[in-house]
Amino acid sequence: YYWSGIIILFAWAAWKRFVLPLDPIADPDTWGYLSPALRELTDGEFGHTQGRNFIYPGFVYLLLRVFGDFRAITVAQHFLGLLAGVILLLTWQRVRVFVTHPLVARGAYYALGLFAAAAFLLAGEPILFENQLRPEGVSAFSFSINLYFVIQFNACCFIERRRVATVVYGIAAVFTSILLASVKPSFALAAIVALLPIGIIFFRQGWFGQKMMLAGGAAACAALFLLPEHFLSRNDEASKTFLPATLFVIHADLIRDQMADDLKLNARVPYPREWLGRVRAALEAEIAKSAASSRVYSTLGFDPDYLKYDRSSIAAQLHKEFGSNVSALCAFYRFYYWRIWRERPFAVVKKIARQLRIFYTPICPVYRQTKFLPLGRQYERGLTSLDREPYRKIWTAYRPAIEFMDRTKVLARTAPVVQQRAYIREPFLVLAVTYLPLLLIASALSAGVLLQEKWRKHLCWLAGLVLFAYSYTMASCLEVAVVHSLELRRYVTVQLFFAILAQFLALLFILEFALEMRGRAKSARGATRST
Repeated sequence: YYWSGIIILFAWAAWKRFVLPLDPIADPDTWGYLSPALRELTDGEFGHTQGRNFIYPGFVYLLLRVFGDFRAITVAQHFLGLLAGVILLLTWQRVRVFVTHPLVARGAYYALGLFAAAAFLLAGEPILFENQLRPEGVSAFSFSINLYFVIQFNACCFIERRRVATVVYGIAAVFTSILLASVKPSFALAAIVALLPIGIIFFRQGWFGQKMMLAGGAAACAALFLLPEHFLSRNDEASKTFLPATLFVIHADLIRDQMADDLKLNARVPYPREWLGRVRAALEAEIAKSAASSRVYSTLGFDPDYLKYDRSSIAAQLHKEFGSNVSALCAFYRFYYWRIWRERPFAVVKKIARQLRIFYTPICPVYRQTKFLPLGRQYERGLTSLDREPYRKIWTAYRPAIEFMDRTKVLARTAPVVQQRAYIREPFLVLAVTYLPLLLIASALSAGVLLQEKWRKHLCWLAGLVLFAYSYTMASCLEVAVVHSLELRRYVTVQLFFAILAQFLALLFILEFALEMRGRAKSARGATRST
């Protein structure tokens, strides 16, 4: 029954993917990922564009170089999405080693894993991501291999004490953690969390040879990613300004108020008073303009994208003020970001808390229950995004890109509407409603298990694994809450793989705990009767 279920599930998941148009969907961010590949394919130079990392553009370049067809990108991403489902099942099977004496029946255990894989593979959001020409299309695969290798490392190192396997899986975990942070920088903090168990091994007595091999492998992995990134980003100004400018515009209201206080109190700051007054007035005016935008973030009260990307808004004005001195511009951005942390820490923490509440609500938004997902609008938006004069000069020099744009014009009118059926939406509603209760219950039970010696022998490793899985989502949400806003929906829904695995692990943990409690209660009643 189990293997029949797997065959049916993956055949169904593949059909849901490949019945859709295979041309990838572009958006306003796509050019930063596509441009390096097109330049290399048209006798230009591969390099950074708009501050984007080289990993995903390199992936796009290789597919276009080999197949010469944009549809190969979507096909590859669909296969990686299906492979992420396979790895989820492999990870689930490995989890059983974290329970000393499993009480949940093997059939029920495998059924839980199959339900978890079905929730991921049949959901509309991962399929839609796989159709997009951006890193979210490969994010689920990146998450899956990272979690798999980290869990394998923990099992081999702390439970089975297999030294060679510990080193191999440890290096693989480091490699996939850096890959994860490179593909999606918004998961950099989650990648650091993934590396924490690996750091513990260096505080263990003995294992000197394994420590040296692991350290050497980790250094080689870091060099493999960081050195190309350093050289490719040297000529990309956006690589230097992207994060400082984002922090500035996301906290623009707090920075505006802090500038007003600095002017009022004549505070000692490294910028001329008259100039700072002009910047504060300009910032206040631009915030007011952005507040009238249709894309206002409700938790911020203004539109940070307008402040950053509009050609006449504050980021453009400051760039003009500093001229070619990009270092001085970034220093100004950083100065006022860190100044609000020093002078207005409670306001900054309040902003972060508001962002976290977007995710940690009674109905978790990671489980999107939208009934209809119109692809035509998405293709039309992609067509508008790429059909700009500066971009057109590059993609018209590459024949497959011209064909891709022609097909996109047709799909903007004819693409189907993806429908999430009730068999997906209703279980998703259950998962959304139970996400927070399961997190709270599992956290409380984990604390009890880790503090009580009578529970530790049976469930301590599983309790730790549940907390570790939930920490992935917490870390990624915290990073976005600090740097940007969780109102940007893709930052939430891209975490579906994490959320599903953590939630089913919590359910397994609660079931094991309940069965252990029942067994102890039966033993106690039996002892009382015999007495």
